[in-house]
Amino acid sequence: MTEKKYDYGIIGLGTMGRNLVLNISDHNYSVAGFDKNATQVELLKKDAGDRTIFTTSELKEFIKALKLPRVIIMLVPAGKIVDEVINELERLLDENDILMDWGNSHFTDTDARYAALAKSSIHFMGVGISGGEAGARYGPSIMPGGPKKVYEYIGAMMEAISAKADGLPCVKWLGPGSAGHYVKMVHNGDMNNDELHDIFLKWNRGVLHSFLIEITADIFVQKDELTKNRLIDMILDSAQQNGTGGWTSEDAMNLQAPLPLIDSAVSTRNLSAYKKRRQEAHQKLEGPNSKSAYVKSELVNWAEHALYFSIITAYAQGFALLQVASEKYKYSLNLSDIAGIWKGGCIIRASILEEIDIAFSKQADLSNLILNGAIAQKLMHSQIEIRKIIQIAVEMGIPMPAMMSSLSYYDAYRSDWLPANLIQAQRDYFGAHTYERNDREGIFHTGWNQKNEVEQSMLHLKKK
Repeated sequence: MTEKKYDYGIIGLGTMGRNLVLNISDHNYSVAGFDKNATQVELLKKDAGDRTIFTTSELKEFIKALKLPRVIIMLVPAGKIVDEVINELERLLDENDILMDWGNSHFTDTDARYAALAKSSIHFMGVGISGGEAGARYGPSIMPGGPKKVYEYIGAMMEAISAKADGLPCVKWLGPGSAGHYVKMVHNGDMNNDELHDIFLKWNRGVLHSFLIEITADIFVQKDELTKNRLIDMILDSAQQNGTGGWTSEDAMNLQAPLPLIDSAVSTRNLSAYKKRRQEAHQKLEGPNSKSAYVKSELVNWAEHALYFSIITAYAQGFALLQVASEKYKYSLNLSDIAGIWKGGCIIRASILEEIDIAFSKQADLSNLILNGAIAQKLMHSQIEIRKIIQIAVEMGIPMPAMMSSLSYYDAYRSDWLPANLIQAQRDYFGAHTYERNDREGIFHTGWNQKNEVEQSMLHLKKK
């Protein structure tokens, strides 16, 4: 048991926590570190050297090592774990102790924890921190929210350890309650190229494993030989067509095989070529003013599911077209074989093709992949996330035509009724194209109580 009392305590001695302990210690504050994982404790003890740092894996020992009022920083994963740590701490803390969550908690959770701890007269702060491992060690951007008087008590420490810009510390009290975590949430809405590289790299190790996901991860870290920037940021956002996408859409229309996702992709690529016109429209046309903020980890998770959903429906539409074309052109295509040869070498190779191969090997005449039990389950499992992503895109005015088409295709395909009856009525009304009924067989035509075209024209002239 240590007799010395320490200025600050940190719970959670992973990479971020260890680096923050060392940073605080470097600025002449004494620090106690706690982690249930003895390995993490030993790593900090090794890094600490002769610094005034105390380490332990015993919570009561950690609490007793701190000066009063205790000031404790939590650096643990957001969510359930934060509440578990708070529940353990609350019975060991005294009135006026200060507990801070420096993780990526959702601001609504921070508000709830603030209110709950206030009943025990324990001060709670939600603090956003940005800068990664290097920032935690040598100077992060710090975004504190909570009681202003509490910030004034500990603000000198935050200013000392924070990053400096133009000689000023990158930390300010932002407001009461969950203000700090809300600001961090908005901050996390944007991702740099390194973060995008990491995300696509991670996705490529999971269900999204594919050549295009793999090369996308590489693209984000490619340096430009002509500048110091990343190459992706220097490429003009105007895509070219080689014709094959358009040909696919054209023949799908001829065969009356719905292919909305590929149609949208082709049209969007065509639209991208109108660069000057888009720049002009950008100056004249306004979009929504929504600035919706979401937790980045949630967005990444939703986006992964949404992309998986879209990829499955893209394959479903493509194979459905092959099925129709095989019948029309008498190709006798073996769709299982096609899935097999697409597993390697080609640019659309992906792990999902293994399951597509299995689906068609078991049912060669499967009209659409989304009717396969296993694949249908994957779509149903991911549909909530793609709906969330599309909703966010609509709120913020972000174009996502292919993904929207993907979801519309799914919703239309699973609908046992579509408003095409109105289309048929309109066609019969203006062109006598006839229609079928849902209560009896046969082909029908109705006069629709129309005046003839001459009478209609005369009425139009009289009105003028």
